[in-house]
Amino acid sequence: MGGAARILTLTLVVVALSLAAHAQSPARVARIGYLGSSSPSLEAQWIDAFRQRLRELSYVEGRSITLEYRWADGRDERLPGLATELVNAKVDIIVTTGTPSAFAAKRATTTIPIVMASAGDPVRSGLIASLARPGANLTGVTVLGPELEGKRLGYLKQAIPGISRVAVIWNPANPAIRFYLQAAQDVARTSQLTLEPVTEIRRVEDFESALATITRARPDALIVRADRFLLAHRRRIVDFAVTRRLPGMYAYPEYVDAGGLMSYAPDNAALFRDAASYVDKILRGAKPGDLPVQEPSKFELAINLKTARALGLTLSQSLLLQADRVVQ
Repeated sequence: MGGAARILTLTLVVVALSLAAHAQSPARVARIGYLGSSSPSLEAQWIDAFRQRLRELSYVEGRSITLEYRWADGRDERLPGLATELVNAKVDIIVTTGTPSAFAAKRATTTIPIVMASAGDPVRSGLIASLARPGANLTGVTVLGPELEGKRLGYLKQAIPGISRVAVIWNPANPAIRFYLQAAQDVARTSQLTLEPVTEIRRVEDFESALATITRARPDALIVRADRFLLAHRRRIVDFAVTRRLPGMYAYPEYVDAGGLMSYAPDNAALFRDAASYVDKILRGAKPGDLPVQEPSKFELAINLKTARALGLTLSQSLLLQADRVVQ
């Protein structure tokens, strides 16, 4: 065997050994941080949708991917510390739920990619530069925002044509929701509705005074603005509305499942499935700032007919026909 042949043979042996060693070494496991606004039980359906989509994309938990959960348990003030924990855990991507969660992650890191599973009006609230090119280390899904308020008020008025005063519960600590409230007030003026009282709930400790204010005002109905802190306390809000015989319009169908009258909202399960697709793209090398933020394409009007009967309401057939889901 000549010198050139021996060199070629040795090279092939080295390459083969290298490939064999690589095949035998375990593949790197991607670590995904999940920053949840509420609790595992309250976000179970969204986690299931997220995990299912990851499985469809060929990720196997424990082998090619792991999920690191952090839960605020309905206390947004805990989000910054939990986001820092995920950064210190050296996760590869942080998935956020809700606008305050996204802000907490953004402040905690400028390098780890952040995927928003749902964020309200991320451009106006200052999370991203634009939907088309979010920039920095953020991308994901938006639940839209102020434009939904007209729909919600419209459906509420269809349900109860004679209403004139509607109480509002909102969380001013959520940067996106200020735009929602202004849009709702604009729509209310053109619909001969008055939004009052407008009550603020930033922390658990605010519930008692806010609900007492609504009780004293005796409005015709109630609207609860989109916010995952408030969503985490939906049972308390719905029980209050039913006890006070207040027809409620909500921004998440989970309120209807808990006994609330109506909701109009994007399909949350679809949003979390889309978030998993963003995780896949980033793990394959895409830069989050180059991935356009996606808007929802499917919305759901949900009505709890049992609650309507308990409130003494007779809903029109035309409204019921518009509903995507009716809880009997």
